[in-house]
Amino acid sequence: MAISLKGDQEISSVPTTKSKALRINLNRDIYGTFSEIGAGQETARNFFRSGAASGTIAKAMSAYDKDFSDAIYGVEDDRRYVTQPRLKKMLGHEIHLIEDRLSREKHPDKLFFSYANTVTTIDFAKQFKGHGWVGIRFQLDPLEGYNEIILHLRFKETDARLQQETLGVLGVNLLYGAFYLNDNPKELVKSFYDNLSNDQLEIDMINFSGPRFMYVDNRLMSLQLLKNGMTNAVMFGPDGNNLLPAQVLYKKNILALRGSFRPVTKVNMDMYEKSKKLFFEENKVDESKTQIIFEITLSNLASKGKINERDFLDRAELLCSLGQNVMITSFQQYFKLVEYFSEFTKERMGLTMGVQNLIQIFDEKYYRNLSGGILEAFGKLFYRDLKVYMYPYHDQATDTYIDSENLKVHPRMKELYKFFKHNGKLKNIDDFDKDILDIFSRTVLKMIMNGEEGWEEMLPEGIAETIKQKRLFGYSRPRIKK
Repeated sequence: MAISLKGDQEISSVPTTKSKALRINLNRDIYGTFSEIGAGQETARNFFRSGAASGTIAKAMSAYDKDFSDAIYGVEDDRRYVTQPRLKKMLGHEIHLIEDRLSREKHPDKLFFSYANTVTTIDFAKQFKGHGWVGIRFQLDPLEGYNEIILHLRFKETDARLQQETLGVLGVNLLYGAFYLNDNPKELVKSFYDNLSNDQLEIDMINFSGPRFMYVDNRLMSLQLLKNGMTNAVMFGPDGNNLLPAQVLYKKNILALRGSFRPVTKVNMDMYEKSKKLFFEENKVDESKTQIIFEITLSNLASKGKINERDFLDRAELLCSLGQNVMITSFQQYFKLVEYFSEFTKERMGLTMGVQNLIQIFDEKYYRNLSGGILEAFGKLFYRDLKVYMYPYHDQATDTYIDSENLKVHPRMKELYKFFKHNGKLKNIDDFDKDILDIFSRTVLKMIMNGEEGWEEMLPEGIAETIKQKRLFGYSRPRIKK
């Protein structure tokens, strides 16, 4: 063994794809099936090529023909094949076959698994790079129920063969992580990119379930995807389960409300209600085809330069309790958020913001890295007939309400501001509640942490009770005075 010298840095050793597959193959108890549709059978190939696969692979199949696939797994309601329901059917069907065909009396120690993927690679015209669903259902004890990990990926490479190989490596990483890293879900997620790079694929959704992941909060796993640079945006619903942004936003009108929501206040909900009303009054905005999103940026999550996971879950808990879809993104600039939305929809878009955020939009320093500067950013921001709904600010020193009519921007930005104002891109929220305008999240947070009284009245109905019941944001019950 090589000696260690003073000053040496520890280097983490990432096992190769072949060594990962071989370790699984050499375990006599791990046994299951591979079902792969749309990108070859690259995952199974890695296990065959590493050697000793006969004791691990019960079956490897690929039902490429749609009619044949429907005959095996059934027909989906939407007639689509690259979907999460299709993947779940594949996983369930194959596990059922293993249990039906193998006697537990003969194989008492076998740990069954079913690996599946349903994928579409880059098309011939190279317009759509492709995406897919990948998952595994597996046991860690023969007497225990099945655990499940499901993820969605988007390919970045522009060659179908390379995409197939990338998928094969990811599949091995998923199987290896499921069996050998299940006690540390954060490391498990990080391991998906072993022997891969961010330039090859994006993982934008993941969900864990099963007895071994009973205490895993899937929202926290979404945050890991962002922190690891695996994606730029993640989304979860009121039930706390992660959602696929592309699925939720596809062909929808989108209204986004950005904030820290630490905690969510009456002002936030007033902004939401009033801007929603204005947005629904816009031309071609159908309420049934509209998605409203509460968005938090990574920089908003970072307190003192570091993301506090407990603090993140506290915010998520409150927004979910209000029945909202929450999106966490790495887009500090609004135009990048709008560009992201534009990948999924050509319908109407709106942004709800306060005065301070609007002033920042007209600050040139945020666009120095763009060759076209602020003009390039604004071209991207207002590209899809986007509207900004502006919530006023109460200047307590002068007792005036600042809105788009009396807002002061930098002298160099005046004409640009006028252009967007006169072209109807900025709309005031006029029917705001004056009584709550001086409520700020930071004030409420400080009151909660200091054990002060009176903060409850600043929050929407039911939120104060949730904070107290679950002891969020450092809340502690006041001691009873003797």
